[in-house]
Amino acid sequence: MSIRTGIVGISGFGGGEALRLIAAHPAFELVYAAGDSTAGSRIADRFPGAPHGLADLVIEKWDPEALPELDLLFASLPTGASAEALARVPGSVRIVDIGGDHRHVDGWAYGLADVWPERIAGQRRVANPGCFPAAALTALAPLLTEGLIAPGTIVIDAKTGVSGAGRGGGDGFGYATTNENLQPYGLLKHVHMPEMETTIGLLSGGSAAGLVFTPHLVPMTRGLLVTMYCRGQATTAQCRDAARAFYADRPFVRLSDAPPQTKWAAGSNLCFVHYAADPARDLVMALGVVDNLGKGAAGQAVQNANIICDLPETTGLAGMPVWP
Repeated sequence: MSIRTGIVGISGFGGGEALRLIAAHPAFELVYAAGDSTAGSRIADRFPGAPHGLADLVIEKWDPEALPELDLLFASLPTGASAEALARVPGSVRIVDIGGDHRHVDGWAYGLADVWPERIAGQRRVANPGCFPAAALTALAPLLTEGLIAPGTIVIDAKTGVSGAGRGGGDGFGYATTNENLQPYGLLKHVHMPEMETTIGLLSGGSAAGLVFTPHLVPMTRGLLVTMYCRGQATTAQCRDAARAFYADRPFVRLSDAPPQTKWAAGSNLCFVHYAADPARDLVMALGVVDNLGKGAAGQAVQNANIICDLPETTGLAGMPVWP
């Protein structure tokens, strides 16, 4: 099987990671690449390690009305930049939007692949979750569906590597600023808040109106860890049992005995989850770790593409993390 595939936004971190995964994918054949700043150059000019079969592919100027014949398109564009353009892509082309414009939008399946694969299968338009929601919601889903925590009491403390800001992040993300520094940002208004509130409500049947989310930028290239504090009377064993049952047949979620570390997931599509609870204090802690460019972006995008193309979810994603 050869599925003619394109990537829009190939010059960014997410698009580049999608290229790395698709280059090794046995069914996806990359025939189209688009970007703005790199239009006119070859793939090898931007990615010198690209395989010979892709090295001479020329990066095009993004124009949704001038696409070659495609079966599948990955769009890795900044939030706000994809809605209008992707609306002009023919309906025959399956799209996985790695950006933020179509999450919980009518006509688009929300691609939380390890939680709702049945809602993704057979769809032609899939919105990839954001990187923070990918980690947080995967860890919370078993607790919310079993009613082990109160959905309106969740506090999310999150740490992410600098690549989460995107290649166009601006002056505040340079080496001199981020090295040996810890930066909270997006307080009370982060773009991922509505996405998480909506999904928590869908998973629990309740309101997430009390959700608190504070992200922090840490001086590493990639990796993401969320530590979440919730109200609930569950024991640690009950939380672990719920997660074990919920993810029994899911290939990419690992229930960890020890608190997970970001390097455990580096370069992979894995999500590590961990739980600790103290009923006497009405406290449940849930932790989630992903690679923000893997499960948090391109890895989950390829997983979603596998689902909508009726391929095994693990196709092209079965490699081990890069450790150490």
